[in-house]
Amino acid sequence: MTVPTTRLFEPLQIGAVKLTHRIVMGPLCSNTADENNVLTPPAVKYFSERAQYPGTLIIGEATFVSPRASGTSEPRAGIWTDAQIAGWRDVVSAVHAQGSFIFLQLWALGRCADPEIKKREGTGDVISSSAVPAKEDGVVPRPLTTEEIWSYVKDYAVAARTAVKACGFDGVELHGGNASLIDQFTQDCVNRRNDGWGGSVENRSRFALEITKAVCEAVGADRIGFRISPWSTYQGMGMERNATIEQFSHLLRGLKASGIAYIHLVESRIAGRVDVEAGDSLDAFTESWGEAGPFMIAGGYDPTTARAALDKQYRGKDVAIAFGRAFVTNPDLVARVRGGRELVENKSWTATAG
Repeated sequence: MTVPTTRLFEPLQIGAVKLTHRIVMGPLCSNTADENNVLTPPAVKYFSERAQYPGTLIIGEATFVSPRASGTSEPRAGIWTDAQIAGWRDVVSAVHAQGSFIFLQLWALGRCADPEIKKREGTGDVISSSAVPAKEDGVVPRPLTTEEIWSYVKDYAVAARTAVKACGFDGVELHGGNASLIDQFTQDCVNRRNDGWGGSVENRSRFALEITKAVCEAVGADRIGFRISPWSTYQGMGMERNATIEQFSHLLRGLKASGIAYIHLVESRIAGRVDVEAGDSLDAFTESWGEAGPFMIAGGYDPTTARAALDKQYRGKDVAIAFGRAFVTNPDLVARVRGGRELVENKSWTATAG
């Protein structure tokens, strides 16, 4: 089969690492963590197989920055205990042995946590920026105090330092989308504060930017990415269109000034756990980011649409395409795409967090 010439297989410098191609494995839960948020041995094989094409960038699954950031019955990893660190270190070593790279996505649940699980874990209240539940009959979160906000900022910095210095990750991705705690501060559908952390576009961006600043100081700006999903309505998120553009454009200008390695933009192709057609354009946000560095795009891409995105829509831009579920059923995804071979279809929602 003749494979079309495409920018998918042009190299790309992302911060401190140089990729041999532009197919990135997006952050998906591998379902390999145990009840103590420790990765089990299957995780090493899982990530190693998907790093088999040298020069591939893997974004490790969304990982809790601290015990209080958690609160779900689903198998999710952490990075604060010796056992958790050891589990991730084994994964990183396996990925590096394949000649590939790995960043770790860092997050906190905020109002999306389960209160019963929080109680059982002893990890405190369900919290958020404001007392706004994720759904009409959902638990009402307790707004964080100013002192607690700064403590969370520190949690992210400590987790990032642990990831890079103790585990050997090539960098970290800050999860600022898909209803994560950072997202709950950024968007006015949740953030109703009238102090220095809310009430204006600038103040709603502050939590994200303070975390970014602290993490930059911890590991260096060239080892940091930031993920947003401006148009997502997942878990009760979503603002009015003009407000969305204004808010996230301001945030992106702040991220641009910080000098981080990349931004990761998610198209609005998911509502709850259902795929939908792509919604509003990301153009306003890529314009705000400008030429500050490369960016990634995620949104249900297949080889054909990924080639079109790179070769037409984002022609001339430093762009990578994040594949998600396709990597689950195609560990050799990069080689399959390069060789023009058919992919094994995956319609499962088993591994989608991130």
